[in-house]
Amino acid sequence: MMKIARLDSAAADFDTRLQRLLHWSEAQDQGIEAAVATILAEVRSQGDAAVLARTAQFDGVQAASVAELEIPRAQLQVAFDGLPGAQRKALELAAARVRSYHERQRDAVCRDWDYLDEDGSRLGQRVTPLDRVGIYVPGGKAAYPSSVLMNAIPAQVAGVAEIIMVVPTPKGERNALVLAAAYLAGVHRVFTVGGAQAVGALAYGTATIPRVDKITGPGNAYVAAAKRRVFGQVGIDMIAGPSEILVLADGSVNPDWVAMDLFSQAEHDELAQSILLSPDAAYLDAVAAAMDHLLPDMPRAAVIR
Repeated sequence: MMKIARLDSAAADFDTRLQRLLHWSEAQDQGIEAAVATILAEVRSQGDAAVLARTAQFDGVQAASVAELEIPRAQLQVAFDGLPGAQRKALELAAARVRSYHERQRDAVCRDWDYLDEDGSRLGQRVTPLDRVGIYVPGGKAAYPSSVLMNAIPAQVAGVAEIIMVVPTPKGERNALVLAAAYLAGVHRVFTVGGAQAVGALAYGTATIPRVDKITGPGNAYVAAAKRRVFGQVGIDMIAGPSEILVLADGSVNPDWVAMDLFSQAEHDELAQSILLSPDAAYLDAVAAAMDHLLPDMPRAAVIR
């Protein structure tokens, strides 16, 4: 059975136990910040050389030049064409839904407008797309084609001229779904670089990786710290830390569905937190049982556990 922390809000030690559960180590945070500061400084001063060195160190990928770490668009198409039918259909459906939403968002909000005020001054708004954006796609412990679609398609809909994607490939392993999603979403260039060094390369530019105007996309704690440090040099979407989900359940929903919702964030990494809050103790037991019987079939069961 899974080991699950069970807290009772009526217990005298509830607040103490909850804070212990949610606590993030300040020492660990400081260590991450120091490491990221060093990596970013190296990338800013050494460019491609620092990117190559850190990629070899963290991903185990040896390359003579950063150009070798770029995946040509033709290879993205090969990955897309080679997908099994069900995966390809699912990817196309997801992309169509993401694109439809953002096209409506663009048409409703991102419009030029102007008017003449009483003094005859012309006031208004003009919306123009960025020249170049960078999207960070996780590729370490897990690969998420959804991150490609949700970051590249809005940029494409907005009319961004060039979309640069960075994705780590530990030990050189490339995920076909991620590459196929990049092809489907219209990504222009893809580099197999990750971590703080990838964020630095996008923010400062190197001889091979062009500087972007904005960086979007989730990553681990090192990626989040790097995005925080380069903000101002470039735009960013947000500081995304370890994944979290809080499910509020009254006991009326299928326990399997809640278990899968909790798994959806727990699978990201060991620092992720999934919390279920319910006034029904028997329902908590039912969800725990659902988690036990569903977990063995999950591709990332070890991380979820």
